[in-house]
Amino acid sequence: MPQFSDDLFLGNAVAYQGTGIYPTTSLFTASIATTVLTVTAMLSSDPIIVGQFVDSANIAAGTYITAFLTGSGGVGTYSVNASQTAASATTTAAGNSSLTNPAPMPNGVGPLGRIYVFDVVPQASVANNIAVAQTPTTAGALTLAAGSGVRFVTRSDGVAVYQLDCPRAVVVTTGAGSPVTSSFTVSGYDFYGQPMTELIVSGAVASTATPGKKAFYQIISITGTAGTVVTVTFGTTQLLGFPVRVFDGSYIAHVGWNSTFAIDTGTIAVAATLTATNITGDVRGTFNPSTVPDGIKRLVIGILLPAIAVGPNATRVGAFGVNQA
Repeated sequence: MPQFSDDLFLGNAVAYQGTGIYPTTSLFTASIATTVLTVTAMLSSDPIIVGQFVDSANIAAGTYITAFLTGSGGVGTYSVNASQTAASATTTAAGNSSLTNPAPMPNGVGPLGRIYVFDVVPQASVANNIAVAQTPTTAGALTLAAGSGVRFVTRSDGVAVYQLDCPRAVVVTTGAGSPVTSSFTVSGYDFYGQPMTELIVSGAVASTATPGKKAFYQIISITGTAGTVVTVTFGTTQLLGFPVRVFDGSYIAHVGWNSTFAIDTGTIAVAATLTATNITGDVRGTFNPSTVPDGIKRLVIGILLPAIAVGPNATRVGAFGVNQA
């Protein structure tokens, strides 16, 4: 995965990028009906995030938040993994917080020639390696299954996820017939453990692939708003997520494959810089290579880093983009 190099320093300027993940705790009043957690009041502490385990005298052990519904960190509704009935009570939720700022460099003029080397062998895209063909007749969660290039793992916080080979976008594909348009909410985490969601609207035309715009690394759940009549599958695309924020394509120094100097002529979607929602683009930006990944060829991208990402006044947003949503 990514590597990071320093080419030249003037002065004693020790620095590193802060990719640590820190615990977070939320306290609120909530009840559960089937798989919907309803939060009526925030009492203190941090915003609610996907992946937090929730605990009260009325809630079953092992219950955790799988997706935002009407809530986005405060009062509202959230999807949970275990169906149950729990009366309203004071509830605690615990999980991981967002990234913090990179450590500042107090001495010298800082780095000259700083470059981030994104070094990866991306697997081939597969249309159904996250969810094989199924025909949802009503709203609800799809059945997920780890196919080629995807692993089913349990995170250190106990959350079971479907982990991709590298950060990349996902795609929903409708089968033959006359599909009904349905919106699917994909919930999971990015490469740094930040919880994220994306709303993808399936095509109303048979055998249509509708890709997302965000680069997921781990997926918890995929939930549809309605039945589709025809089969749907979810899989990976070749749209790869950058490991650091790229807000201008000119910061890409070089893109090459397999020990060749030839430059890949793919396309870049720069980082979304406004407040993230489930329909905005990727917070660090994405790259769609012109060479098709196959799990054999090595992709190396050199990314030039501006001062806001690595200098004395570097910030988490400057290095990793705005918070995921």
